[in-house]
Amino acid sequence: MTDQRSASLSIEEFLASLPLGMGGLNDKMGIELVEISAERVVATMPVEGNTQPYGLLHGGASVVLAETLGSVGSGIHAYGLGKIAVGVDINATHHRAVTAGTVTGVATAIHLGRTSAAYDVVISDERGKRVCTSRITCALIEQPQG
Repeated sequence: MTDQRSASLSIEEFLASLPLGMGGLNDKMGIELVEISAERVVATMPVEGNTQPYGLLHGGASVVLAETLGSVGSGIHAYGLGKIAVGVDINATHHRAVTAGTVTGVATAIHLGRTSAAYDVVISDERGKRVCTSRITCALIEQPQG
């Protein structure tokens, strides 16, 4: 269960609580948070700049987006428990190709526990067609000292 101190975190407050904000990779990928809570996280990512040699959205880019979404949700949940979240497992199934535009990822919590959090992530194209389905699990650990 998420406590009050994380229940109303804005995107700006959440990012300010992180030592490196969204991190260099997310910046390079162009990932932008739209909505955040422990229960649901939404973000967008451009296809341009995140393609493989045939001009299709790179499957690894979809996994980066999925990991970001699950990690943000887990991080918000962990924050409410005085912990941090670290990814321990992710999988992805790629359903269709995307060559242009923006994809949107939606992570929905399937487990919010004391030691782990897990999310289903659906990534869709601008037409609302499912591009990728992923599942991510994060461990919730005490913040390292030092």
